[in-house]
Amino acid sequence: MNDLIQTFAVYALPILFAITLHEAAHAYAAKYFGDPTAYQLGRMSLNPIKHIDPVGTLLIPIVLFFVGSPFLFGYAKPVPIDFGKLRNPKRDMAWVALAGPAANFVMALMWLLFSLGLFAFHVGEPYFLKLAKAGVETNLVIFAFNLFPIPPLDGGRILTSLLPSRQAYQFSRLEPYGFFIVLGLAYLHVLSFWMGPVIFVTQGALQLLLSPLTFLLS
Repeated sequence: MNDLIQTFAVYALPILFAITLHEAAHAYAAKYFGDPTAYQLGRMSLNPIKHIDPVGTLLIPIVLFFVGSPFLFGYAKPVPIDFGKLRNPKRDMAWVALAGPAANFVMALMWLLFSLGLFAFHVGEPYFLKLAKAGVETNLVIFAFNLFPIPPLDGGRILTSLLPSRQAYQFSRLEPYGFFIVLGLAYLHVLSFWMGPVIFVTQGALQLLLSPLTFLLS
């Protein structure tokens, strides 16, 4: 029980930031490309309460924890987007979808900077060190998970945008079953074959971006 409480204390803040900025980024991108629906409904917000989904944010991660999934993930309340209002619906769908994972990539970078700041100022407080590590891990997992190419995940919407119209329509019909497919793959530990490499490559890209700063601090 104590371990669970400690894990919650470390991961709660990074998870709230990760899902809030992810969804707010979708809303901002949708407004930028011509659809103000999410903005008008108050979803272009940094208030976590507006984005928390009882099933996706709470229940699914708990279930995955108890079934022993190697990755704990979930989703926030989906941002309402009327793709028909986008200036170029098929093209702009990809940019709106990509905005969420892009926000997680930037947040992972910020948490790494925070970690380097702790190192630079010789801060050895275990809680802050664990918080920085949890911030990076959380955003990398959400980044990789959301890019999995099954709708309604962001990767599925990006792939739908890139496919020719006929194939895109057929592929988009998977959307009502998408999360069941993903949960099944997670339960069978198949999803790790996607998550592991994507996280590894993304982590390498982040470290490359920060390598000049890391060199200066070493």
